[in-house]
This record gives sequence, structure tokens and C-alpha cells, in this order.
Amino acid sequence: MAFDTGSPLNLDQYQSVVDLIDQSCKKYANHRAYACLGHDTSYGEIDQASRQFAAYLQNDTRLQKGDRVAIQLPNITQFVIAAYGVIRAGMVLVNTNPLYTERELIHQFNDSGAKVLVVLSDLLPTLNNVVEQTGLISVIATHPLDLINPPEQKAAAFEHTPFLETLNKGAGLPYSQVTPNKDDIAALQYTGGTTGLSKGAVLSHGNILANSAQVKSRITSTMTDGEDIFVAPLPIYHIYAFMLNLVLNFESGSCSVLIPNPRDIPSLIKTLASYPFTGFAGLNTLFVGLCHQPEFKALDFSHLKLTISGGTALTSAAAELWQTTTGCMISEGYGLSETSPVITLNAPGHQRLGSIGKPVLETEVKILDINDEEVAVGEAGELAARGPQVMQGYWQKAEETAKVMTEDGFFKTGDIAIKSGDGFYTIVDRKKDMIIVSGFNVYPNEVEDVLSRHQDVLECAVVGVEDDHSGEAVKAVIVLTNPTNDEAQTRDTIRQYCKTELTGYKVPKIIEFIEQLPKSAVGKILRRELRK
Repeated sequence: MAFDTGSPLNLDQYQSVVDLIDQSCKKYANHRAYACLGHDTSYGEIDQASRQFAAYLQNDTRLQKGDRVAIQLPNITQFVIAAYGVIRAGMVLVNTNPLYTERELIHQFNDSGAKVLVVLSDLLPTLNNVVEQTGLISVIATHPLDLINPPEQKAAAFEHTPFLETLNKGAGLPYSQVTPNKDDIAALQYTGGTTGLSKGAVLSHGNILANSAQVKSRITSTMTDGEDIFVAPLPIYHIYAFMLNLVLNFESGSCSVLIPNPRDIPSLIKTLASYPFTGFAGLNTLFVGLCHQPEFKALDFSHLKLTISGGTALTSAAAELWQTTTGCMISEGYGLSETSPVITLNAPGHQRLGSIGKPVLETEVKILDINDEEVAVGEAGELAARGPQVMQGYWQKAEETAKVMTEDGFFKTGDIAIKSGDGFYTIVDRKKDMIIVSGFNVYPNEVEDVLSRHQDVLECAVVGVEDDHSGEAVKAVIVLTNPTNDEAQTRDTIRQYCKTELTGYKVPKIIEFIEQLPKSAVGKILRRELRK
């Protein structure tokens, strides 16, 4: 892999993520670190604000080192300040999807043992019934404009603290410098599972630092420390954007342009027009959506050196459209929450379309059969990886951890891949039942669990079907308790019920009624029959 540099990796440059934050803030103090909603924040300002937030957590709450703090925010600068503050305080970050429903929030907060939540003020009504069912002792709320032109905070049925108040208090409190080691937990990154309940991947400081160094080594030819401007439209509560924008780019002195709502394409394009951006990360739907806009095609792409795709398989149509429009070829990568996340990545200038690239440095990849034995080159099997970026395990779930680890320490991804003779890997199938909707994982068992609790549902099965817009759509096949002639009304009733229990992308787009589900001789539902 001649395109990598610095082999073997220098994994001793930083003792912890705290060390990386400290050094970057000092080295690039006067550089622009983040841009959001037209407001720029320097590394020095991030340093000061995150120290204030850390001091608040250490002194004005009952939290101790190692306690969990959840952040439920979109891509705004307050997310960065809070995340760095949590880590600098020696606590554990719990990234939380702002779209989660009450049921999903209660599970994640209770499973992680989160004691403090930093949340968007617009989401406070959702928490009215959540807080009392969890161990949260403090809720901190912020409005997107708090750092620009703070509006009045909305009232809530429970006591909460304005984010700006925590910074003001923290400014007058002592910050106690913490020195975590590489094995200390930095974050719990929640991921779905075949049980239907999300699990927290335990990511250490060493895991995150290693993956940042691994990815930087792979893309270093396109980077200029202290000068790059990287657009961040993907949610930074996902490990993909978190590692890229809050760790790697921050360590490199780059400016990350945070996009709070990438679905607002006109606003996104307007933002892009304001910056000579050198890097962009996205996925199929975003690439295609942008390239069909005349205003996007008219932008200046002369500075764009790097485009990365991850989260879902890159289609050749999306890749070719992006390259034709921008002149920049996409580098597709592959990874999971459990691997911090990157396992493989196409190097800029050495891309192979349709491939997820080669393993990043210090990473071993095997293709295994059902007995965990390695298959021959060119044969399909389960992709498994071992390296310094692989999680410590699932939070307080030893049995679940054991299921995904081989005896010699390889993490089994559940995805089916093939290795070519020259070392490139290609994903040929996924975890058998998982559905990917616009890059978001949907696990059928979770949706089925919700559906099965509806009074009209006798039996159900959930599968993914092709969808031109989102790649895949969720399809629910249901056997009704009492068949009705008014199927349209029943369908609407069930869908509305799902919307109260599931995040939007998990709600079935297609609901089909059937007299009997196809099953095997032992009673197992034959999902493949339902995808037709």
C-alpha cells in the first residue's frame, strides 16, 4: 500500500483525545475551527468554551469521572463545545439521535446510565415523559442561535438549565485537567442489533485516536494542515462524521462547516457558495440530490480535493454524477460504529469504483466462512477485522460481545465481502435482515416488536425493498387480527402508531396485508419471499 504514509502508525503522539484537543487548540488558536449558520468560531474560542463547560460539569453537577453525558443535538457549534467539554471533564460521551422517540430515548438513557443530557430546546416537549423514567439528573437546553443571537428559552414541564448559563457559570469555576489513558472510555456509540434493542459500542480514547491516524494516513495526500475547509452535512452524532470532523479535521487544523439541516438543499447550496471548500463527506442520496440542482452545478469546485462516501454502498450512478459535476472522484470507505468506524478506505488517486478499498494501516481483515475459517481469495464470506480501532465491547453486554468476536480477536461485521487478488474488498451482501434507509440502519426486529404490540396485528414481518430515493424502504407485511374491508384506514392507523414509537426513517413506507406469512418447516418466517 504505497499510498499510505508513516507506517507503522505513530499511536503515541497523543495520550488521549483530551491531549489531542489541548494540542490542537494551542497550535491553531487563531485559526477558524467551525463555521455554522454564518458564524465562525476559532480554535481558541472552542478551547475556552469547552473548558468552561467541563468546569461546569466537574463543579456544578454531581457527576464524577467516567459518568455518562448524552448529547442530543444536530450539527451546531454547541455540539462541539459540549462534546469536547464532556471529554475534557473525564466523562463519557453518549451520542444521541435528535430524531429519537420517547421509547428510543428511554432505552438509550437507561442502558447507558446517562446522568446529564444536552438537548436542543425545540426537543424539550419530547422529554416531558422521558426524564422521570430515566436516571437523568440534569437537562441542559440550547437553541441553534444561542451563540449568535440568543432567543428566549422555551418553557418545559421540568427544570432545565440554559446552555449559555453553564458556560457563564463554568467561567468562574476551576477546571481540573484530566489525563485519561488510552484504555479509558471516551464514548458510547449506540448501534442497532438483531435483538431490536440498540447496544452501546464502547470506544476508548485509543480506539478513536487510532482510527483518526489511520484515516489521515490514507488521505494525507489531499490534506494541508491548517488550511482545509471540510463540509459536514452528515450528522456528527454518527461516528462517521464525529471521527472525521471532531477528531481528524480538528487535529489537522481544518475548518469544519457544520450543516444543521442537510435536507434543506437550497440553504446547503447557499452555505457551500460561501466557502472555498476542499473536502466533502456524503452518501448517495445527498450526492444525487445536490447534483440535480442548477445552483449547485454553478458552484466553484476548483478547491475540492477530497470527497468521502460511507454509511451505505456507493452506487456507480451517484459516483459518476458527482465526478462529472464537481470534477472530484469519490473515495468510498467502509466501517461500523464498533470500529470507530473505518476499516477500509479507497485512497484518493487510487480509487476503484464499486470497491470499499483496502484496509487502513494496522488493520487486519479476514473473510470467514460459517465456521470462522478464512476462505480463499475471491470467495465470499463474512468480513471480520482486527485492529486498534475495534471497540472494547458492547456496554455491559458480555454475551452480545462474545457473539461478534472470534477467539483470536477479530470483530465479525455480519457483512458479506470478497477480497480481490490485489487486495481490494467489495461488499456483496449485508447482514441478512438489516435495512439501510438513506444510510441509517433499520433492524427489522425492532420494527416488528413495535408492530406486534398493535391490537390489529396478529403477525408481522419487516423487510427492505428497493427505493429510488432512499436506497431501500421499510416494508411491513402484516397478518391482521381481524381482517377488514377498510384496509386503507387500518393502514393509516398502524402507520400513525408507528410514528409515535419509531424514528421517521424506521416507519414502514409500505404496509401490505396478507392472510398468512410464508414460513419454513420449523416455523421460521421466509423473509426472502416477502421482498418480491
